[in-house]
Amino acid sequence: MASSLGWKACAPFPINHCGVFLKAVRSNGLSLFPWGHSPWRGTGSFLDPEMKAFLEENTEVTTSGSLTPEIQLRLLTPRCKFWWQKADLWPYSEPYWAIYWPGGQALSRYLLDNPGVAGGKSVLDIGSGCGAAAIAAKMSGASRVLANDIDPIAGMAITLNCKLNQLDPFPILTKNILDLEQDKWDLIVLGDMFYEEDLADSLHQWLKNCFWTHRTRVLIGDPGRPQFSGHSIQHQLHKVVEYSLPEPTRKENNGLTTSTVWDFQP
Repeated sequence: MASSLGWKACAPFPINHCGVFLKAVRSNGLSLFPWGHSPWRGTGSFLDPEMKAFLEENTEVTTSGSLTPEIQLRLLTPRCKFWWQKADLWPYSEPYWAIYWPGGQALSRYLLDNPGVAGGKSVLDIGSGCGAAAIAAKMSGASRVLANDIDPIAGMAITLNCKLNQLDPFPILTKNILDLEQDKWDLIVLGDMFYEEDLADSLHQWLKNCFWTHRTRVLIGDPGRPQFSGHSIQHQLHKVVEYSLPEPTRKENNGLTTSTVWDFQP
């Protein structure tokens, strides 16, 4: 059994995860997003059979330990072999999508509890990961949903998670959306994305442009990481709701106890 790692609270990674996540910490100074990645788009019509089998074999379908027990997700859990095995044995890019991060949990809980927020609206989920916030928006009656995560494996995982929740898979964009011409969205949601200064600055400017160009509402989920709490965006936020995190999520995230949804109002 691998020993647990005392990971920094400011990192976007759980403190107690071992095995494959050590690889994530070692890689390029916590650089999650190699922005030159080519896009993968789809609505579920394409799912590589080999990758589908790999994901189904090496993740667990779970509804426990999060703020949204009504959403089923394929995640890495202590019952999965790659939770404990050496990181170098994981054959693909780091599986950030396989953790249900606390900011995403708060956003998803809020959307489910307040269906009028996303209902009948077009919704963009940036850094979608496992797709929970996008799934919550769809469950709440969103008219159009796009999940954005530059990892194509995340795109496949999101498709599987849609099917777990009896939803027709929605489109997924695996390209740096900050480099693309801005589209009009009624609502943008993003969770756990303010973990690195340069990315935080780029997101802040991009979100301001969306707000002033299209009057897009922006909701941000974050458990209080210092890169977010200390960022200048704090002067443009209104607290919507704060949730107490379930004990399993607290243990996996360096003892963070709450996660908050913020309304961005530049």
